[in-house]
Amino acid sequence: MTVILVLLTFAAFILLDWILEEKPVVTPMPEVAATHARVTPLLDSVEGFHTPANVRYHPGHTWILRERKGYARVGMDEFAAALSGGIERLELPRSGQWIRQGQRVIAVTRQGERVELVSPTEGEVVEINEEVLRNPALLRQQPYEKGWLFAVHVPDEESTSRNLVPTNLVRAWMSEAVHAVYALQPQAAGAIAADGARPAADLLANLPEIPWQSNAAEFFLTRNHEKPAAAGMARELQS
Repeated sequence: MTVILVLLTFAAFILLDWILEEKPVVTPMPEVAATHARVTPLLDSVEGFHTPANVRYHPGHTWILRERKGYARVGMDEFAAALSGGIERLELPRSGQWIRQGQRVIAVTRQGERVELVSPTEGEVVEINEEVLRNPALLRQQPYEKGWLFAVHVPDEESTSRNLVPTNLVRAWMSEAVHAVYALQPQAAGAIAADGARPAADLLANLPEIPWQSNAAEFFLTRNHEKPAAAGMARELQS
């Protein structure tokens, strides 16, 4: 009888201990929504122009952002967008087209004048930003975000990066471009800083005596002549 009581008591203690024992709470892992990366870099500023540190720049003022291996987005930097001003028409390469680095594949038309820009990379165009085609103003409003132009499959990222502006020279390169606009005419300096430290929406809008088409082509490296003084550093970076 005593043995039975001992066994029952022992069993009761085991049962009580099991009831009082804290059970670990298993928290389910939150579901991660599948999202497509967009161009939303942290912004840096050079002479009042947004110049994100995590994108790479072509000397002709286009940019490329690597989103994943072999896939990158392309756009115009804020300086190019401000120099282009009120764009009436935007032309982009078609999806599936193979483009070369330095090839003229982007065109903007303003007041009936057309200027081209070059691709910062080589590869196959895999996506076009239809929204910016419908609303070119996005180029000036959000040049690195909603104003991106097209996406490219880049099979050889190493070779195309060689002809981009070295990261440690981006600040000097952008600064020179801005001051080259100052040099076009003294009042241009006021146009650039029309809103405090921020550049005007259209750098040359109030300077009709300055030929927009030829000067924009110089900065975009698409004007066919000897090395211009206004884009000296950019030309040297390309050579």
